[in-house]
Amino acid sequence: MKITIGSDHAGVDYKLKIKIHLEKQNHKVKDVGTFGKDSVDYPDYAHLVSKDVSEQKSLGILICGSGNGVSMAANKHKNIRAALCWNKEISKLARQHNDANIISLPSRFLSVKDCIELVEVFINEPFEGGRHEKRVKKI
Repeated sequence: MKITIGSDHAGVDYKLKIKIHLEKQNHKVKDVGTFGKDSVDYPDYAHLVSKDVSEQKSLGILICGSGNGVSMAANKHKNIRAALCWNKEISKLARQHNDANIISLPSRFLSVKDCIELVEVFINEPFEGGRHEKRVKKI
C-alpha cells in the first residue's frame, strides 16, 4: 500500500518509527518531512501529505503535538477526510463510517506503540459504504 507520512517537530521521532514499522511490512511510505527537531509550521506538512493523498488516492499519516492542527489544515483540501484518532475504536470507525484517508495522531498524548497500533487499525480497516456512503458524499 502507498502511504504518505508527515509531521511537525513534535512528531518527527514518531514519524520515523512508524515509517520503519510500515516499511518492514512492505508498504511504500513517502516521507514529506519534517526531518529535524527545529520548530516548523505544521500546516506546511499537512498540505504536502494532503496533496499527495488526494493525487495518489492513497492513505496518509499526520503527526503533531495535539493532532488537531495537522487535521484542521488537512481538512481544508478537497477529497481529504483527516481524522484525529486517539484509540483503536475511533481509528476503526474513522475508516468504516467516514472513509477517512488521513489519520492524525497526537504525539504528546500517546506512546509510539499506541500510534503504531492505531495506524495498523486505520490502514487495515475497509470503508463499509452502504448507509455511510451518502453521508460521506455530503462532506
